[in-house]
Amino acid sequence: MPTQQFDPVALAAQDPAGRLYNKDLKPAEPGERKWSTYSLFSLWMNDAHNAGNYTFAAGLFLLGLSPIQVTLGILGAALIIFAGCCMSGFMGHDTGAPYPVVSRMSWGIWGANFPALVRGAVAIAWYGIQTFLASIALKVLLLHFFPGMQGLSEVRILGLDVVGWIAFLALWAIQMVIVAKGMEAVRHFQGWAGPSIWVVMIALAVWMLSQADWNISWTQGGGDANLSSGEQLYQTIAAVGLTVGVLATLMLNFSDFARFAPSRTDVVKGNAWGLPFNWTAFALTSVIVSAASVSVYGEAVLDPAELLERVDNDFIMLVGSAVFVIATIGVNIVANFVSAAYDLSNVNPRRISFRKGGIITSILALVSMPWNLYNSPEVIAYFLGGLGALLGPFFGILALDYFWYRKGRFSLTDLYLPTPESQYYYHKGLNPNAVKAFVPSAVIALVLALVPTFGKVAPFGWFIGAALGAIAYYIVTRGRPLAEAPGGTSEKLQEA
Repeated sequence: MPTQQFDPVALAAQDPAGRLYNKDLKPAEPGERKWSTYSLFSLWMNDAHNAGNYTFAAGLFLLGLSPIQVTLGILGAALIIFAGCCMSGFMGHDTGAPYPVVSRMSWGIWGANFPALVRGAVAIAWYGIQTFLASIALKVLLLHFFPGMQGLSEVRILGLDVVGWIAFLALWAIQMVIVAKGMEAVRHFQGWAGPSIWVVMIALAVWMLSQADWNISWTQGGGDANLSSGEQLYQTIAAVGLTVGVLATLMLNFSDFARFAPSRTDVVKGNAWGLPFNWTAFALTSVIVSAASVSVYGEAVLDPAELLERVDNDFIMLVGSAVFVIATIGVNIVANFVSAAYDLSNVNPRRISFRKGGIITSILALVSMPWNLYNSPEVIAYFLGGLGALLGPFFGILALDYFWYRKGRFSLTDLYLPTPESQYYYHKGLNPNAVKAFVPSAVIALVLALVPTFGKVAPFGWFIGAALGAIAYYIVTRGRPLAEAPGGTSEKLQEA
């Protein structure tokens, strides 16, 4: 944890308006650092153990990749994400601050709102979509056990039927209650939600394997396409890029959670167990279930809810579906809600707390009517794809600034000081070097993500964007001492 002293009383005297500080954005204190190795491991269990990631792994299998190739692709991605999240995690642990505050180092005290709001916009959109996807499973349960509600499913309001509204609003409210209680409630929820889905997945895998007479192919894909060796290699490598792209959001703001870790060792161990081991194991289990479904049903079943419906036992269907709903809530809170709440709080700390940021997030996710967003492939491709493409340059600039340019040194007080005396004030609160590095990197990343001509390269957009962002930032900051930062002095820089 940081050795620097943080004095909120002295800061309040310098910034009575609280323009950069509130109790949620302040550095985590020793008594708040309760996110142990298991807490971070369970965070990844919540992020991995959901129907979306099951479908993603099963989809790669259906594309024609064998179980071994899918597993290797996701393992390769997990190792890259592990490295990226350790870097983000170290920044959060060292400073004790969430992502929007950490990014003030590279973007400036006001400029940091730009990457935070882009990340927040992605989080809000996906928060609504994930809530909608979970509500579909809940709707299926309601109609299965309460068939009298079938009539309500034929009445539509604003593009969603009444039963769908009931399911969506129920999950929307549950998530609000959990996050409104703060990060400790999030930690406790994910501590049991993540492992619960493992029980269901293992039971589902054992049941499917038994139905397939314990015999599946490890070298054959589940699709009809007969991929050449070159195409199989490309698709395996593309699986790495796609998986990293899926987790680029959480990789950027992992400091939101690691700030509460007792040590860097906990960050490394939690990520190691949660990513290379757990994430790959869940993907392997998903592919095993999909491969077994080919033998049992003659086709690869991509939706775990559909598999549970085929189990002729109401109790198993109820428990299994409920657990998948809980798992979707878990990933939604971890990957989307927490980030958006911090990002919005950073815009106006005096008026927007973490709790209020969460309420705003929920309301925006609701009014966006995510069922319409999800049902429009063009919107998904261009809006979310475009915003997601920007996350690579953001990460490249952030990582190079902290580990190469600053070599892990920072001034904790200056991160919260909204005056020219702060070394992170730069030019009116914005770091021009970050802008110079970001613009060309972002343009290239957006072109790769949105122009169909570059479809083969699109899966690797995050890598290209992150590399270009880091290279461009290296060029514009090379040879420029930290002491040259406007308002900053080398004496203010202390080792974390």
